[in-house]
Amino acid sequence: MTVTTDVLVLGGGMAGVAAAQTLGEAGVRTTLVDRADYHQFQPLLYQVATSQLPAEDVARPLRTIFESVPSVDVVVQAVSSASLADRTLVLADGRSLSAAHVVVAAGARPNFFGVPGAVEHAFPLYSVADAERLRGHHRALVDDAGAHGVGGPGSRDVVVVGGGPTGVEVSGALAELVAALVAHGRMPADARVHLVDRGHAVLGQFSPRAQAYAHEHLAAVGVDLRLGAGVASVHADAVELDDGTRLPTRTVIWAGGESGAAVAQSAGPTTGRGGRLDVRADLGVEGFPGVWAVGDVANVPSGTHAGAPILPQLGSVAQQSGRWAAQNILRSAQGDDLAPFHYKDKGIMAMIGRNAAVAELGAHRHEVDGPLAFAAWLGVHAMLLSGVHSRTDAFLSWAWEYFDRDHAATVEAHDSPRRIAWGDDAHDVPHIDLGAPTSE
Repeated sequence: MTVTTDVLVLGGGMAGVAAAQTLGEAGVRTTLVDRADYHQFQPLLYQVATSQLPAEDVARPLRTIFESVPSVDVVVQAVSSASLADRTLVLADGRSLSAAHVVVAAGARPNFFGVPGAVEHAFPLYSVADAERLRGHHRALVDDAGAHGVGGPGSRDVVVVGGGPTGVEVSGALAELVAALVAHGRMPADARVHLVDRGHAVLGQFSPRAQAYAHEHLAAVGVDLRLGAGVASVHADAVELDDGTRLPTRTVIWAGGESGAAVAQSAGPTTGRGGRLDVRADLGVEGFPGVWAVGDVANVPSGTHAGAPILPQLGSVAQQSGRWAAQNILRSAQGDDLAPFHYKDKGIMAMIGRNAAVAELGAHRHEVDGPLAFAAWLGVHAMLLSGVHSRTDAFLSWAWEYFDRDHAATVEAHDSPRRIAWGDDAHDVPHIDLGAPTSE
């Protein structure tokens, strides 16, 4: 049986939620499909992975988000296949959904670039489930070290692959965590965090000044920076680099790149760079009427001219593009001309640890670091969160306390991470399934 609606939105991330909210508030019958029942706030996944936040604090049930928008129907099902030529999704339970418009907002998955052993042994960090699996793995290693003292050289070391914002953020947080665990006698004093990247600087999209700030801070908190070397292979007990170095480890975190979601790569259109869907300036997919692609699954151009640079995979790009595609659907229904996407650049930023952040703001990329950079990070992320949480003041309070503390992280010395304390209802709890890695 095929169920027909006005608009299908595939994916409940920032782009999909923004599109569905815009359409729903306009009274358009919209069906949002995602295999998880929650929306995740991806910028805080590293906080979950390093035991500084519980998983439920960065995931909110989709039905709670849309409970006051009756024209949006949430379907929690995996998608077996998608045919964008006839705008149809086939769900894992056998149902088919079709619509006059489909917004593809399926997000991204890790790109292991064919590195042997990476799929089997590395931990990606692209979903709440990924973060929770990594947290559980690291916690088990810590408990083994404390209770039994088991493990050979490097067994407590962590290797982070990728020197972009995710890799830098998780490296800084882990280094602070490891230092606290060593101070509490729960890890050996020689436990290390290694950051590996083929480039010769971390945060490759940032200015040399910002790169230098990040490098200096990471080194100061004990991160071993292995730059100019790539990963040749990953094993259960070690990482081999292409310069011949072997790093013993049982924990490899993969932050080395991403590609478009698998469902989009088999949906009909030929994919472009990064396995993502190429879109026109208005966010439509050429040759597929009524199909739009937004967020991390799309190559969103930064302008209307041929060869315009592709915008980076950022939360603000995802949210704005989702909203814009929805507005173009509304324009189409009214017979109006479609509008080319215009991105309001919030800048790029990264948290490197407590009391350390870097940001480049605006089109001219004005670089700031320290508390000013954190204030910029906080403002942008509070704005992103406002679409799914009514109480952003709880987030602001938590984040300022996190940034302002000058002592080392001690969360692993306690049974539970500190909550953001959203003050939400008891039913506002996601169902996080750890059995479906992002890489699949």
